[in-house]
Amino acid sequence: MEVIHNISNYHPKKPGILTIGTFDGVHVGHQKIIKKMVSSAKRENLSTLVLTFFPHPRMVLQHDNQLKMIDTIEEKITHLEQLGVDVLIIEPFTLEFSRMTAISYVRDILVNSLNISKLIVGYDHRFGRNREATVEDMKNFGMDYGFEVEEIPVQDISSVAVSSTKIRNAITGGAIKKANQFLGRPVALSGIVVTGDKIGRKIGFPTANLKIEEDYKLKPKNGVYLVACTVDNSRVFGMMNIGNRPTLSGKKEQIETHFFEFSGDLYDKKLRIDILEKIRDEQKFDSLDLLGDQINIDQDRCQKLISKYL
Repeated sequence: MEVIHNISNYHPKKPGILTIGTFDGVHVGHQKIIKKMVSSAKRENLSTLVLTFFPHPRMVLQHDNQLKMIDTIEEKITHLEQLGVDVLIIEPFTLEFSRMTAISYVRDILVNSLNISKLIVGYDHRFGRNREATVEDMKNFGMDYGFEVEEIPVQDISSVAVSSTKIRNAITGGAIKKANQFLGRPVALSGIVVTGDKIGRKIGFPTANLKIEEDYKLKPKNGVYLVACTVDNSRVFGMMNIGNRPTLSGKKEQIETHFFEFSGDLYDKKLRIDILEKIRDEQKFDSLDLLGDQINIDQDRCQKLISKYL
């Protein structure tokens, strides 16, 4: 898949089928639209294009700096590539872009820059300054400029009953199994393993401490989770703690994972850790010994659940 940063850097070799959206999470609803586009493109010998925006329009238009994203840009690229998209265009979303009139958006972006022959959008797609134009307007522009508009009907979208907002709420509420069902794959955290304070090692549970660079990445509710990760081509299970470690009077959020039956060196490695199930909320214990006892209980519970994911 070709990844283009900024529409002006895209030089189409042939006409394409386009879909547009933020696609946060690339959930089962998004997948339905993209698979439809890919199969249509194969029949018609066209390129498949996805136009997405970063930062998220809400961050720009509503100054919503608290908005966290299900996927980092890198994760979104991976998911879209796996679905068979030919070209992903990541357009920086700005106030200037948001003020573009509907006709300028269609003529200058969709037709002159992207050379589309077909556009696939949801029934509620809106575009242009103040989101003034509707799918019906887009169909009229399509007739004027020579491209087809395929509308995903309300019943198709409603039948999936999923949205990025629902998934974000499930993740922050610790409802990981529900979020994974909506995504069609596990929620994941990606980052570099960094040196910790080695307290886990002292109580018999050495951990890999994950540092996530992207501050806009959404993390699950503080607690203990069953997780899995591919390390050196092997699938390894473990338990992750997300939180401030109240037993140790911790002030800073940490993401620590103890992998079962693993003894390799993970420092400085980039890991993608899949979160499979929530085990319990974060708790404060009166001593390290009591914490160690609880971790043993957590480990037993996790190991009983692993067979479901083999």
